[in-house]
Amino acid sequence: MISPSLQPIIFTDLDGTLLDHYSYSFEAAIPTLDKLERLGIPVIPITSKTFAEVSRLRDQLNNRHPFIVENGAAIAIPKNYFDTHLDNWLDQGDFWICPNSKPRVHWNQLLSNNAQAFVGEYETFTSVVEQRGYKGLQEITGLNLAQAILSNERNYSEPIHWLGSDSSKQAFIKTLTNAGGTLLQGGRFLALGDAVDKGAALSQLTNIYQTLNGFSGMHSLALGDSGNDVSMLEIADSAVVIRSKTHDAPALGRQDNLYVSNLYGPEGWTESVSLWLKNF
Repeated sequence: MISPSLQPIIFTDLDGTLLDHYSYSFEAAIPTLDKLERLGIPVIPITSKTFAEVSRLRDQLNNRHPFIVENGAAIAIPKNYFDTHLDNWLDQGDFWICPNSKPRVHWNQLLSNNAQAFVGEYETFTSVVEQRGYKGLQEITGLNLAQAILSNERNYSEPIHWLGSDSSKQAFIKTLTNAGGTLLQGGRFLALGDAVDKGAALSQLTNIYQTLNGFSGMHSLALGDSGNDVSMLEIADSAVVIRSKTHDAPALGRQDNLYVSNLYGPEGWTESVSLWLKNF
């Protein structure tokens, strides 16, 4: 059992975890999401998606809590969620933004300066839209037009659709890493950005909760299905790997407080969260 003095909090990946890999549906998780809200347990989306995508999706999820975008590159906190805000937060409409990364233009310039040897082996969201329009982005993401437009509204990173061989991909990653970039593998795309990750952002937001909400202690649950989730799955108090139909489960070093779902996507999410709640 987990101590009742600890405030539970959930950090969840979206695509392939809370959202179905193919349909992006979260219908199977709705009853559990409603229960968590009634229990006062925050559900924090932590994703490679953009601020524009998540700020709209959270309305559909009936979620009023902070969220983390672009693999930890920024934290968005609704205004008036806490009684005060920190000096380094940026004012963005209805949200405070805590940025952790250089802007997107920096990463596209890094590609331009360092990836000439890999021309034809990759395409970026920027290049797809420039060359084929949003129809091209729809083709590689499976999103509808409105969703594809939102997915390209990035502020801190550049998604990369790899077209070459696995060996060339490793050389590409090494080249850009040596140039100062960090590449994270998601379910579909590589993300080029700063040396930030979901684990660091999870710790950062947990500390914000404890500082501004006065929680004396918290117990975090992280749920994810792919490589860019490893950092948060390793650092959370409890972790769930959501089984995927499209790729192998990410390898983790931890063994304690770790669960691998039997079901896939939002069904596996509901299964796992329901088991975790029995600890309280």
